[in-house]
Amino acid sequence: MTRTQLIEKLSLTKQFDIIIIGGGATGLGAAVDAATRGYSTLLLEQDDFAKGTSSRSTKLVHGGVRYLQQGNIKLVMDALKERGVLKKNAPHIVKNQSFIVPNYKWWEGPYYGLGLKVYDWMSGSLGLGNSEWLSTEEVLERAPTLDPDGLKGGVIYHDGQFDDARLAINLAQTAVEYGAVVLNRFKVTGLLKVNGKIVGVGARDMETGFTYEIQSKSVINATGVFSDSIQQMDEPGKETSITPSQGIHIVLDKEFLPGSAAIMIPDTDDGRVLFAVPWHNKIIVGTTDTAVETIADEPYALPEEIDFILQHASRYLTKDPGYNDIRSIFAGLRPLVKSSAKKTAEVSRDHSILLADSGLISIVGGKWTTYRKMAEDVVNTAAIQGGLPYKDCITTTTLIHGAMEVTDFEEEGYYYGTDRSSINDLIISHPELGLQLHPSLPYTAAEIVWAVKNEWCLTLDDALSRRTRALLLDAKAAIEIAPVVATLMAEELKKDKHWISEQLLSFNTVAQNYLPKQL
Repeated sequence: MTRTQLIEKLSLTKQFDIIIIGGGATGLGAAVDAATRGYSTLLLEQDDFAKGTSSRSTKLVHGGVRYLQQGNIKLVMDALKERGVLKKNAPHIVKNQSFIVPNYKWWEGPYYGLGLKVYDWMSGSLGLGNSEWLSTEEVLERAPTLDPDGLKGGVIYHDGQFDDARLAINLAQTAVEYGAVVLNRFKVTGLLKVNGKIVGVGARDMETGFTYEIQSKSVINATGVFSDSIQQMDEPGKETSITPSQGIHIVLDKEFLPGSAAIMIPDTDDGRVLFAVPWHNKIIVGTTDTAVETIADEPYALPEEIDFILQHASRYLTKDPGYNDIRSIFAGLRPLVKSSAKKTAEVSRDHSILLADSGLISIVGGKWTTYRKMAEDVVNTAAIQGGLPYKDCITTTTLIHGAMEVTDFEEEGYYYGTDRSSINDLIISHPELGLQLHPSLPYTAAEIVWAVKNEWCLTLDDALSRRTRALLLDAKAAIEIAPVVATLMAEELKKDKHWISEQLLSFNTVAQNYLPKQL
């Protein structure tokens, strides 16, 4: 359905069973869960789907080896189960990724090897492959750019890898296919109350400026790092529930880690795990864990964070990456549940559901891998709170839009799944749309047109950051193709030259934070 059709459906609905505020992983998961149960569902996102944290992850669907080290067995067990469920329900997005843990000390092989055998065992029937000890020669065969000096072998294990923003779009499409109304660029401006109880929300369409008062039996606050702002809208002066933490990643060319294996460094100077992961023919290296006080719409990497990643990468790779090798830098904020822990790396990634006296339901914490379980838990709460008839959750077996088996994850556009053929048809009918937009990026004009027509792509940033991942893969190249992409979008959206100029100014301002700048 088009955005216009969804707004018409919104206008015709007198009362929703559930309204969800926030279009990240948790909110979109909740929309799919609620809609598949048959509840009338509305999701409102003030910017774009997965605009914040949910498009800035390490691109892993994983149990969390670090959480196993910390002894958080329940979180690991839940995450490993959800990893397997997501691999089955979105096989076009989630793939099996091998990881190598290189050993440079005599004790690391037995220590990490045994730990990863436990990880295998905890995966049960949903495991992606058994871990194995590797000789030095076998490690270098799989990861030839690892520093061989002092290398004593390694351990290989398996986890999941995915494209976070693409999955978010597919979740939005799935929710709509099951009857939900899902709208981006729709800001909640207030909470409607009767006798102190929430009965709906006030909202503004950021595209038209029109305002709405929307009735609902229950309201879920799934706004991630912005959760406190909604809770304080409900209860001014309320104590905060979020401890924000920033994580950054740098993106390098594939030459720094050729082959298909990823690298996991289990112990860094700040106690975090560091990953170097192949992704869309690039390498993502991260992440950091920096406590922050300000929750920004567009967080940016600090120089010391970039240096931290470069220094650690240089310890393990034969070619030391520098600022000139960075193709893009992206930063995201983690919505960690407030804790007394001294370091954010120690704060639990478990989720919590908070129920206010007004009936507002807030879900905080969690991570992408467990989004489906989080959604199930919060919809269960919303059903009780809203007096809705009990209905079983069915998302463990619900296929996500685009689901199909992929045999070649190196093929361009594999992540579109069943939509890939429709994009190819678009190119057949309009051959000019098949032209590659930039030699350093895999995208064509057809994917931009498709995004505008079928994926609620409304801004240049939507197109280059989340419908395609151009900005994350190569920020300089993304800036270079921005005028062409803006012109394509303007034609589809019936916008004028003034709109193009505004979009270019806005996008270029954001994109500057993704470019490496050595001070």
